[in-house]
Amino acid sequence: MVDNGPQMDRTGPDGQRSGDVFVGRQREMDELTNALEGTISGQGQLAMLAGEPGIGKTRTATELANRARSQGANVMWGWCYEGEGAPPYWPWIQSIRSYVREATPDQLESEMGNGASDIAALLPEVHEKLPVLPPLPPLDPGEARFRLFDSLATFFKNASASSLLLIVLEDLHWSDRSSLMLWEFISKEISTSKVMLLGTYRDIEVGRRHPLSQTLGTLIREPNFRRVALGGLSQQDAGRFVEQSGGVTLTASNLELIHNRTEGNPLFLNELVRLLSEEGMEATDSWATSLPEGVKDAIGRRLDRLSERCNETLTIASVIGREFILDQLKLLSDQFGLLEVLDEALASRVIEEIPQLVGHYQFTHALIQETLAEELSTTRRVRLHARIAAMLEEMYGDDTESHAAELAYHFAEAEAMLGTGKSVNYTLQAGEQALASSAYEDALTHFERGLVARDIDLSRQEPATDEESAALLFGLARAQSATLEGNQLGQAFTNLNRAFEFYASAGNIAQAVSAAEFPIASPAYVMPGVAELMARALAMVPDDSHEAGRLLSRYGGILGVAEGDYEGAQEALGRALIIAKREGDLPLELQTLHYAADVSGRHLHFQESIDYSLQSIELATGDENSFSGFASRWWTSIGLVRMGDFAAARSHALVLRDQAERRSTPRLLVGNGLVPITYLSCIDGNWKAGQEYSDRGLEVSPLNPQLLLPRILLEYQTGEDAQGEVYLERLLEAMRRAGPDQSFASVRVSLAITAIARITGVPDRLEIAKTAAKTALASRSVTPVVAMYAKTGLALLAVQQADQSAAAEHYPYFHSHRGTTIWTI
Repeated sequence: MVDNGPQMDRTGPDGQRSGDVFVGRQREMDELTNALEGTISGQGQLAMLAGEPGIGKTRTATELANRARSQGANVMWGWCYEGEGAPPYWPWIQSIRSYVREATPDQLESEMGNGASDIAALLPEVHEKLPVLPPLPPLDPGEARFRLFDSLATFFKNASASSLLLIVLEDLHWSDRSSLMLWEFISKEISTSKVMLLGTYRDIEVGRRHPLSQTLGTLIREPNFRRVALGGLSQQDAGRFVEQSGGVTLTASNLELIHNRTEGNPLFLNELVRLLSEEGMEATDSWATSLPEGVKDAIGRRLDRLSERCNETLTIASVIGREFILDQLKLLSDQFGLLEVLDEALASRVIEEIPQLVGHYQFTHALIQETLAEELSTTRRVRLHARIAAMLEEMYGDDTESHAAELAYHFAEAEAMLGTGKSVNYTLQAGEQALASSAYEDALTHFERGLVARDIDLSRQEPATDEESAALLFGLARAQSATLEGNQLGQAFTNLNRAFEFYASAGNIAQAVSAAEFPIASPAYVMPGVAELMARALAMVPDDSHEAGRLLSRYGGILGVAEGDYEGAQEALGRALIIAKREGDLPLELQTLHYAADVSGRHLHFQESIDYSLQSIELATGDENSFSGFASRWWTSIGLVRMGDFAAARSHALVLRDQAERRSTPRLLVGNGLVPITYLSCIDGNWKAGQEYSDRGLEVSPLNPQLLLPRILLEYQTGEDAQGEVYLERLLEAMRRAGPDQSFASVRVSLAITAIARITGVPDRLEIAKTAAKTALASRSVTPVVAMYAKTGLALLAVQQADQSAAAEHYPYFHSHRGTTIWTI
């Protein structure tokens, strides 16, 4: 079995490998060893090693890895790249790559299972071992990311089935946001497995707004997480370190002096030992006057002892990155004597070879690379980036697209010399690659940087001016759709529309249709201009074409839900279904049936909604996306409840509940999936079950109005008025939040307040209830089902206020809908 540490790890901060000096750290190692033992027992663990540069994070991680190996563990090792240029998920890719290369095809097929296709999209080496993989299904951004994360978590757990798996990711202060989100996801999935995650980071670089700070805030709530802070070695341990690494026994006064100067930092101590050895100093009191002031000063002293040619070569390498390749240096510097120069650097332990990768090197510590790079003037740094960019482009040849992020970084750093042309081109490619790997935050950064380089103002709305700017705006819109809050999605549509306008005017029908059909948001999100854009796109394609079918499906959903046009929606969705069946496009057929069920349900055609949903359930194969599967059960159970058939509704609600409670279900669906069974439990008077189901749903969706309403009324019905008030405040908060769900929350506020008044006899906040209901009714996009809830709230208000005139006004409406169940308790 592959084991890519310590031979694949970058040596410890003291420049030592796993078999060299390791002193002190008894408390820290006890804590980490306890975590390791917990993992061996099948309780997955999370740990973070934090400390300043050079304090011994990697060396401590290496010691733990050695102990894990001694107990038969497999160790995966990855590290983050300083600065930019690395692809998304880089530390995870490294940690898996060696494992994949050495595993057998049968082993990978068994451990990756159905997730192999998802992992192969991230790591092409999987295709080399498993060349025949099914294509990935079409998914919305949230589901695509969930599927990738779930596939990786499943792989790690399967790989740990026979022996403990330790995954070490270093330098997380340099991590991309996507890698941190994957860490957060996996941390919740390994609690019953033999997987331990160990990360290292510089705590001095992680401020309140740093992405890692958010991750740490999430992890600290996990019971299996521990943060181990590394400080400097004690004075006694510092003396032992110097003695064991340099063979020097310091006098008491010199030991105190060196400890005060280094504060027990192992890297600084190691550099001082080197000075003592290489400069022939005596460990006497007079030696104190020649001590360097800091660790970078000490590193500089070591670099000063190297030849000028060696320093020049290492400076070039420092701009390439922490790792570099011999072939790269050959193209950037004089090849004569290059191997001798590298041998000189290796002998001084400034760099080291990467085992198993011939011609690959890395600096032994990030601070060495930083020291070299910081000495460069701005002008020289730009020139070096320009040379490196040209070299990499030549070296990669026809495979530049696979290295787009790296090339984008170097060309961007050299823009002052080379202009923006190539930097924008590679930035665009890097953004598309990030989208393909569900790294939406990284994609957002790439597209924004490209637009800035092109001097494109995102506050404007005019069409893109050329193909490249249109591609950047379309890419940005797709990234924003996965990262912005619901009430901000209008920004994404504006950018998408600017791209569409260019494609339409340029006659690029394929790209115009691609932009128009992209699901920037669900059909329920009211965004001015979306329906019009869809109609324009439909006019560009033949009426019965496959493209028309895809557009008609989404157009019908938007017409029926956001625009309130039931007849127009039915016509569009009916045509889409005909085309989907003719083309044999099952995903399109299922999507259209879902939209049709949604539209019918919102327009109070409950039996029609049920019929569409049952067709979808019958057609489902299990390979469709989770959202379509949920939607079918959702509208079936809701329609049956509204028609008063609680027994039939319960059978579908239970299936929906089971789907919601599966580990593989996206969290965004879990809350809604528990809504029907929560209501039915309360209708049955089973308060305990209703409470348990709403607890589980509210845990993942704390402001879900459909869960909050039954929970509020449950608490008041059982005499827990104070707790009911807590949930009512949450519902009021949901109502106050601007966005597509505002009307949905408003009508439930109206129902909640009037129902509370009925239960308690206290006519409190009735004006809020009245305003909420009338505001919802006044909305241009109010659907009949929302209107029914609003009118129910007003009717109950009339009863509470004994307003016979108002009650009489509402009576004809409710008489026309007699037999319909309104979801209150």
